[in-house]
Amino acid sequence: MLHQLKSKVSDIIKESDKDTNEKLLAICELLKENVPYYDWVGFYFRNGNKEELKLGPYAGTPTDHTIIPFGKGICGQVAVSNKNFVVPDVGAQDNYIACSITVKAEIVVPLFVNGKNIGQIDIDSNTPDPFSEEDERFLEYINQEVAKIY
Repeated sequence: MLHQLKSKVSDIIKESDKDTNEKLLAICELLKENVPYYDWVGFYFRNGNKEELKLGPYAGTPTDHTIIPFGKGICGQVAVSNKNFVVPDVGAQDNYIACSITVKAEIVVPLFVNGKNIGQIDIDSNTPDPFSEEDERFLEYINQEVAKIY
């Protein structure tokens, strides 16, 4: 299933009639609608020169977490570590920012442009422990495609 979505993501990136935010939103919506355990899909980006992330386009329930300081929560930790972070059970994480009581798991994959971490894709799931290595590789691919528009 994930493999089939790759070409659709590439097609979105190549669309010349959409701006960057429209492309990112289209990707979020595509993933949320087509992967049953992707219940919230969004992008966070470094907020200028500040040590914080700012919420970009997303698909899912609105969140109050529009600004996340570096180091705080899963997203903030990825901004510092530059590494993927897969959380099979958010209840077991001390440094977790709850977006919704229904969220059971989260995966965050950093987005690099020219070797620099400029943001990340963040996915929440209401399904316990749904993410596999295939999800990690798939989201790395998504971010490689997204990097082409920056």
